[in-house]
Amino acid sequence: MASSCLNSLILPPCSLPRRVTETCASLSSSYPALNPTSSSTGGALKPIVINGDPPTFVSAPGRRIVAVGDVHGDLDQARCALEIAGVLSSDGQDLWTGGETVLIQLGDVLDRGGEEIAILSLLRSLDIQAKAQGGAVFQVNGNHETMNVEGDFRYVDSGAFDECSDFLAYLEDHQYNWENAFLGWIGESKRCREDRKLSQNHWGPWNLVKRQKGVIARSILLRPGGPLACELARHAVVLKINDWVFCHGGLLPRHVAYGVERMNYEVSQWMRGFSEDDTSPNFPFIATKGFDSVVWNRLYSRDMLGLEGYQINQIQSVLEETLQLLGAKAMVVGHTPQSTGVNCKYNCSIWCIDVGMSSGVLNSRPEVLEIVENKARVIRSKRDRFSELQAVDYT
Repeated sequence: MASSCLNSLILPPCSLPRRVTETCASLSSSYPALNPTSSSTGGALKPIVINGDPPTFVSAPGRRIVAVGDVHGDLDQARCALEIAGVLSSDGQDLWTGGETVLIQLGDVLDRGGEEIAILSLLRSLDIQAKAQGGAVFQVNGNHETMNVEGDFRYVDSGAFDECSDFLAYLEDHQYNWENAFLGWIGESKRCREDRKLSQNHWGPWNLVKRQKGVIARSILLRPGGPLACELARHAVVLKINDWVFCHGGLLPRHVAYGVERMNYEVSQWMRGFSEDDTSPNFPFIATKGFDSVVWNRLYSRDMLGLEGYQINQIQSVLEETLQLLGAKAMVVGHTPQSTGVNCKYNCSIWCIDVGMSSGVLNSRPEVLEIVENKARVIRSKRDRFSELQAVDYT
């Protein structure tokens, strides 16, 4: 098991609260959610320790944790969510303002929107900045990441094909230096989008050729072993941070029995195009295929209104067994848009944080989950452009 140290007092035992209170505060106030570097101990935090490659188990003592759900290629909404979380500057400079905060994004950056690579570039840039301040940024892969590496482009936005073409040309201009091109893309992508708008002709015969060029570019970037697939391979499908488990769809007892670190490794190897016998990579079926796989599972995030009492009890029993096997207090998932916003179910043992914020999904207001000292609350903008924030405390 690989281990590394980044930079962050063991959290107190988790209490999963049930009483809800609402409070509001302006951005200029000393709102705790916007003061991520504060430490209740008053001293320096112990380092963040990461185990697994890709990261699987993370010890982040004393850290504030913020989770962001599915963003589906919508850079503006992603930025809004990150600003609400208090980890991204609002001046357009894309600076990390989270101090020692740990940010985790729960997958489905790809599909349904046209600025996917820009979002991935932004998150990587923020991770580098966060590490320098004692924080960290993590991502987990969702079903739309694995679908694209499979070559399933059914849900790709036309703008995303264009972005792939532009980025591949940008990568070539950088002599295929991935780090330079990928980190620089968040700044370059805006200019490319503006150039595309100026030359757009929806009815010209060039469109078909342009689309084919985009499909080829996307295939080159995202096929197993492709440069963007290898970037995604840096991320897990399941990540445990302190007492909290994060995954896109949902974890079941059989997944834990198979081995969380094993699943992460197999998905990563498949994305990189590697295999044990140097022929073709083994397809990580248990994690990525089927309705009950880690990235597709909706058992915990489905609407409870249509469930009978015995069904609710069965699901809760499965969830409790899964958490017990992992030594975890709660699980955080995305994948299924929640029309009521971020919420918890099953005695707050499961948190559902996909609010469908992308304009390609529900175009709803961004919301984030904040975890401090094992207590969780939802932070959302009260207005369209948030001059005021609203928080729901679970205490």
